[in-house]
Amino acid sequence: MKTCDGRGTSYMNGNSYDDCKKIAEDINTKLKPEISAHGSMTWTQLSDQVNHDELVYKLVLKYLRRDGFDIGNSDNPQITITPS
Repeated sequence: MKTCDGRGTSYMNGNSYDDCKKIAEDINTKLKPEISAHGSMTWTQLSDQVNHDELVYKLVLKYLRRDGFDIGNSDNPQITITPS
């Protein structure tokens, strides 16, 4: 994965942190129905969805966990619907 450009104020593609948060929320909104329909999504598939942007990737995982999804761990690298 790529990292921030090191200037301290902008991230990949010149986005600010707030821009990255907005992008992550938009992606999160699109992914929730997809994950619900298929039952799961691997971390690799998520990385492809966020265009390999590490900050957006981490924010999307954070938002999915916030919204009640099980984001997995290193032994089980997939996002699933948390059982009720």
